[in-house]
Amino acid sequence: MKILKIIIIFFLIALTSCVSQKKYTDLQNQKERFENDLATCENEQLILDANLLNEQSKVAKLENQLDYFKSTNTNLLERLSDLSIVSKSGAESIKKSLEALNQQNKYIMDLTTSIQRKDSLNLVLVMNLKRSLDNFEDEDINIEVKKGAVYVSISDKMLFKSGSYNLSPKAKEVIGKIAKIMNDHKTLDILVEGHTDNVPIYTDCILDNWDLSVKRATSIVRLMQKEFSVQPERMTAGGRSKYIPKDTNETKEGRAKNRRTEIIILPKLDQFFNLLETSKT
Repeated sequence: MKILKIIIIFFLIALTSCVSQKKYTDLQNQKERFENDLATCENEQLILDANLLNEQSKVAKLENQLDYFKSTNTNLLERLSDLSIVSKSGAESIKKSLEALNQQNKYIMDLTTSIQRKDSLNLVLVMNLKRSLDNFEDEDINIEVKKGAVYVSISDKMLFKSGSYNLSPKAKEVIGKIAKIMNDHKTLDILVEGHTDNVPIYTDCILDNWDLSVKRATSIVRLMQKEFSVQPERMTAGGRSKYIPKDTNETKEGRAKNRRTEIIILPKLDQFFNLLETSKT
């Protein structure tokens, strides 16, 4: 009996040690994952900071133009006040010049405000998207700011069955998280682009890679509209086939990177067109 008690006590100690070791290993793995996430966020922050500096440089140039126009405006007013006799036609010409300068000043100020607002919104979107999609593998989803827009690039294996435009079970979860953020920012437009590798495809339903890339994009747009109530007038679907690769098509890994869907989040283009039209008047 005494020997049996000793065996039981030894077994309990060993079991506790195993549990503790497993818990330690789990915590260590979690720590490494958090450190990797932090490094990714810090790298993204550096890119965003660089973009911000670039935009701030543009803003500074616009502000210099604004100062120039203000100075010109002031000089014209001073000259006008010094003139004792001004013909009616001359006064009208000066008045029109001043009105044109004031209109140009307003355009520059509106454009400066729009650029600053867009940069701030892009930063918020990137952070929200990264937080929402944090439980997915980094190699399958990439979020970045390019050309003043937010790009969400998703590998085809997360969204579609191989060589098909039918959505996979995981697609609804991924697209649902993105759609929720899009519904929180209803002033933004959404462009969905399908991309393929250079391997030819031809089936009863798919003519070629052009056809496949377009149908994959429209599948995503329909899902966002029907399942998640994203306004259809905000969305555009398009296919780029094999012609905008991210990597070489000579390797299996490169082709896997090229097979992707990009969700591009854009500012309302009509707002910028309105600003451009205003500058012409």
